[in-house]
Amino acid sequence: MTGTTPDFTLLPDLALRTLGGAVVWANDESFAEKENLIRPEESTYSPATFGHKGQVYDGWETRRRRGELGAHPDTDDCDTAIVRLGVPGVIHGVVVDTAWFKGNYPPEVTMEAIAVEGYPSTEELIARDDWITLVQRAKVEGDSRNPFSVDSRKRWTHVRLRMFPDGGVARLRVHGEAKPDLRLLDSGQFDLAALENGGLVADCSNRFYSHPQNILMPGRARVMGDGWETARRRDRGNDWVRVRLAGEGVLTMAEIDTSYFLFNSPGAASLTGIRADGGEVELLPRTVLRPDTRHRFAIDSDAAVTEVRLDAYPDGGLARLRLVGTLTEDARARLRAEYEELS
Repeated sequence: MTGTTPDFTLLPDLALRTLGGAVVWANDESFAEKENLIRPEESTYSPATFGHKGQVYDGWETRRRRGELGAHPDTDDCDTAIVRLGVPGVIHGVVVDTAWFKGNYPPEVTMEAIAVEGYPSTEELIARDDWITLVQRAKVEGDSRNPFSVDSRKRWTHVRLRMFPDGGVARLRVHGEAKPDLRLLDSGQFDLAALENGGLVADCSNRFYSHPQNILMPGRARVMGDGWETARRRDRGNDWVRVRLAGEGVLTMAEIDTSYFLFNSPGAASLTGIRADGGEVELLPRTVLRPDTRHRFAIDSDAAVTEVRLDAYPDGGLARLRLVGTLTEDARARLRAEYEELS
């Protein structure tokens, strides 16, 4: 496969099924199901695996469009899929991945978005005429990751992929920053690091085996690949990950989960809070970790922090990181102002 990897792919995929995303509608899925678009794993292919409808593809594939008397379809004919994001957010870029679709990929695509409160029906989403174009009609290549940057500072809840005129797309990745409903963050303590609450991995030392955003995903990891694992270090340093919290807050509890990491978990870890002025405060001193274990630690600090750095000694893998606490009043005010600006 070809295709470059732009910086926005470091951001979480807001459409992932494991984050709560769903493909709520597609006008056609004759050859392959629409739900494949947001599966978390990479698309796979097994040659000569024919079903009743033909070769089995791990993606979304529609029938061949035909005009009147078998003519080529009109240039504006297209197939469409609507995806509800797992978490509403600001979209920085999308990747239309046509892996394994070599003679049956769409020549062109567009991407649109909309912000709808609550839980709209499929019929309502189809009927709405206020969809905003984020990616103008653009050419795509077959068997490739086709990245498109998005220049928008609005908060979106759904995206609409259109392919002209038909064909197959393996995966749709919608990278951005989660911006949940603020009313959900006003009910007391919560996980300030969780992606679904607006947390974000801002940087890390290494992402050789898997994406660091995985440690902030909802629920429990099911396998080792659901977490974040680094390469084996051959120097005297250590690996680390820096998490931007949903907002400035005071933390009361941390959970460092090494589930499924049996022989490759870190030997120890520490947590350092970073204040708004850049100063640092110790939240958890260097502490021994056990393999395949959910560790919970009380945090005895009243310092308000905006980020937390986890240092893993010397390297290894983590399944999840939870950082429970409460937002400061200043953070609530800033988030309310931001929410109004993004709406």
